[in-house]
This record gives sequence, structure tokens and C-alpha cells, in this order.
Amino acid sequence: MADWELRLASVADVEAVAELRAVVLRPDLERLGRYDEQRVRQRLRDGFTPAHTWVIEVGGDAAGCVALRPAKDAYWLEHFYLDPDLQGRGIGSAVLSRLLEWCDREDAVVRLNVLQGSSARRLYERHGFTVETEDEVDVFMVRHPFVQLAEAVDPRAERVRAPSAGVSRPGARPVTDDSRRSSCRTDFA
Repeated sequence: MADWELRLASVADVEAVAELRAVVLRPDLERLGRYDEQRVRQRLRDGFTPAHTWVIEVGGDAAGCVALRPAKDAYWLEHFYLDPDLQGRGIGSAVLSRLLEWCDREDAVVRLNVLQGSSARRLYERHGFTVETEDEVDVFMVRHPFVQLAEAVDPRAERVRAPSAGVSRPGARPVTDDSRRSSCRTDFA
């Protein structure tokens, strides 16, 4: 897997992210008969919130993005796109794991929607998302936080997920202690 980092998005990233969305979603939207060259980009522009969005960088270049938008009872995982040339290399899974580890520590529910027939659904299912509802276009999924097994109850029990040393509240300052960084560090860490 290539080294990757997340950096907080800025307003200047919106057009690159809109273009990436169009490239990534085109096959699924065309299959569903819903691809519109302008609309696919405009929907991203209309919902782009830099404060809740990170750009995925691989080798120092922008290669994807992901948003984690707070809502009343959950976080919404949105705009999770990775350059098609980098898909299948474990980067998306690693980014998602890092975000979900933070959500688990916050005891936060995460929701998302994915297009019907999208291969991304398998990624989400591998990370604990289950189908809540669906329609002819979208599948709405939810993931409840993993509970750590109490060692006091069974000292032989292993944790379901070990906490990551480099994750804290999204939007927080970057970690400055290099001993806490990995090759897959995040800037919301």
C-alpha cells in the first residue's frame, strides 16, 4: 500500500474534488441512467464543506477526498472518492478504518448512502455497515460503534479494535509528535 495522508480541505479544493466525483461516479451513474455531466459536479459544489472534508494525498499528490459531516444523531460519511488508478490498493480501506476508529472512540453512529450496484458497498460492509433502507438509486447504510471488550470481564479477551495513536477529533490541529505518526498519518490526528 502506498503512503497516504489526509489534510483538511480548503475552498480551493472544490473544483478538483468535483472533477474527481464526476470521474469516480460516472460508471455507476451511467449504469443507473442518471449521469449528468454538470449535475454530478454541481451537487458536490453545493454540499462542499471544507471544515468537514479531507483531501487524501498519495505521494504528495491529491488522490481523493472524504467528508465526515456531523448531524443530530450521527456523522454522515460523504464524498468518499479515490482516484480509480489507486483503487484496490488498500488506501480507501485504511482511510475508512482511521475515520471509524475515531468514531468508535467518540461512540458515534456513522451513516452513508451508496449507489445501487456500486462496488463501494462491499467496502462499507467489510467495515461493519449494514443496510438501513434502500430505493431504486441509493442504499442507505449505518454503522454503530464497536464496543471494546472489557478486560475485567474476561482477561483473555482481545479488543475488537485497538485505538489508533494518531486520531483525535476531526478539525483538530495536526499531530506534531513524530513518534505518534505512521506512514498513514492523518492531519485530523
